[in-house]
Amino acid sequence: MTDREFPIGEDEVQAFVDERLDGGRRAAVEAHLAFHPELAERVALERRQRAMLQSRLDAKFAEPIPARLRIAHLRAARRTFWARSWASAAAAVALFVSGATAGWFANDIAPAPLAVAPTASVAQGAQAAYRTFVVEVAHPVEVGVQQETHLLQWLSKRLGRKLAAPDLSPFGYKLMGGRLLPGGSGAAAQLMYDDASGRRLTIYVRAAEGTETAFRFQKEGEAATFAWIDQGFGFAVTATASREELLPIAEAVYRGFEGKS
Repeated sequence: MTDREFPIGEDEVQAFVDERLDGGRRAAVEAHLAFHPELAERVALERRQRAMLQSRLDAKFAEPIPARLRIAHLRAARRTFWARSWASAAAAVALFVSGATAGWFANDIAPAPLAVAPTASVAQGAQAAYRTFVVEVAHPVEVGVQQETHLLQWLSKRLGRKLAAPDLSPFGYKLMGGRLLPGGSGAAAQLMYDDASGRRLTIYVRAAEGTETAFRFQKEGEAATFAWIDQGFGFAVTATASREELLPIAEAVYRGFEGKS
């Protein structure tokens, strides 16, 4: 297969950064990068960030296992998962049978789809919440900054981890407040900031499985997001901004949450 037959997309670039590609597609991405120096420079930067985050998190592996990750808790979560899975098994079988023939032939002409990375799921949730509430004029937040202490205690209790509102004043943003949202199989928190011009930025936090420590950049329309996973939680920073403008803010938010659990 050639790069022309299967164009290199953003998902494969991110999979290359995360070292999740097999030999054939990895070689195709490397060849693609050789002809696109700007993209190659971006990939090199993201790999350095990935290595930096991994080195910062190394010490955390020696810490006691949090209660939410202990065997009893995980077994209970697994029982809940399988109970829900059996409820949809009949529909899944019907869909499989109806699509089996087409899938068999398609398997010979198209590469297997890549699994959605956990950070991609977090980024998608953050962008959906951003698009929903960033346009609100009267009610952009559920609890305003005037009740910041109450807001953070409430969100911390619902998420099961200590939350703080990172200081983004060096970037011109001040906290407006926040709200509780559904996120994955549990709750999610959204903190909203704005600057002097009225431009808004959100921080999104929810429980997330996976061990990815690299920042993932995702853009849909004008909304740009950096997302990452740390100690069983996914974090995302979203704003109408360029990659270069948003990256130092994401790094500041990462440092603001580092060590808080």
